[in-house]
Amino acid sequence: MWSEKYRPKRVSEMIGNEESRGKLVGWLSGWRRGAKPMLLVGPPGTGKTTIANLVSVQFGYDVIGLNASDARSKAKIEQVLKPVLGNAGIFGSSLIFIDEVDGIHGRADFGGAGALAAILKNPAVPIILAANSDASDKMKAIKKGVTTVYFKKLPPRLLRAYLRGIVKREGADLGPGATINAINGSRGDIRSMMNVAQALATGFVPDMSKSEVSLDAVDGVTAFFAAEDRSAARRVLYSMGAGPREKIGAFYSSIVMAKLDPNTRSAMLQAVSDADMLYGRIMKTQQWRLLRYLDETLLRAYRKGSGIGYSKYNLPFPALNRIMWHGKNLQKVSGILADATHMSRSDAASICLPYVTSMVNGGTLDIGLEEPLKSALRKEAKP
Repeated sequence: MWSEKYRPKRVSEMIGNEESRGKLVGWLSGWRRGAKPMLLVGPPGTGKTTIANLVSVQFGYDVIGLNASDARSKAKIEQVLKPVLGNAGIFGSSLIFIDEVDGIHGRADFGGAGALAAILKNPAVPIILAANSDASDKMKAIKKGVTTVYFKKLPPRLLRAYLRGIVKREGADLGPGATINAINGSRGDIRSMMNVAQALATGFVPDMSKSEVSLDAVDGVTAFFAAEDRSAARRVLYSMGAGPREKIGAFYSSIVMAKLDPNTRSAMLQAVSDADMLYGRIMKTQQWRLLRYLDETLLRAYRKGSGIGYSKYNLPFPALNRIMWHGKNLQKVSGILADATHMSRSDAASICLPYVTSMVNGGTLDIGLEEPLKSALRKEAKP
């Protein structure tokens, strides 16, 4: 894919956000032990991950990478990062890069945010974090220990000049209208612009209007499963402006919530699982050239006439309501069990809570809980 083929090999090859890039280069060139980590904040496709990797190579660092799914767990953070921080200088120069750090708060009791905030206080190696947004209240603890640099969406004039150069080098035929569609539809996301432009130039989306060129996750998933054939479904995938993680999550939740026979659901979820594993490998190894296979992997989930529409949630609403109403009480119980068993709250909830729930519900155990907590346990025990 063009977005991989023309990925910058040096910081000087990047476009836009010159001031922000200069701050990151200056920070790493003068880095000293204990210096505040750097937080890069900006929309997808503005070059945060690219520059983090390029500047690391430029200054001779080996990158230790984590993403949101890794960083949400205290155990995972300590397992990966503590050996690096405790042996700084022994195995060469290391740099820690944590991507999508604004997504680590999916489960508060995993302890990822707290463990990360503690590590940021006095780092023994350079640490770079990336986030799409820092507006959440849950980012406050992290922001206290970092220097924040903002990356903005790239302006159309830069995107136009960059795209013209690539089209010329490819010898492709991309008319003025298609060029405008690709630029406007990208919303400042250079990766999205490249994908859409390549799709237009190679004939994947010849009939798509300006309003359809860049689809979000909601419209993209719905259009994908409503497509008349695989070619049309492929065009939709190429036109989706959502990032890989958002795209995979949207497909997963939509398929899980759809009314499908077990065999069809299993086959479709296998395709989504393979895409998720592929993206995980990309993030772990930084082999971005593998990203070209992501859409083709997701394309295996297409079934004509499946009638699947976009769904944000991957649990039925009765289950979501139950979690909302009883979750707070069950967290209290998990805390009691964690203190009694000297386990983490998440381990106590997953290992001990089912047995305690069964015994309380059967009247064979009384652990001195208030009636609301007992009621919550009884409801949780019901099938």
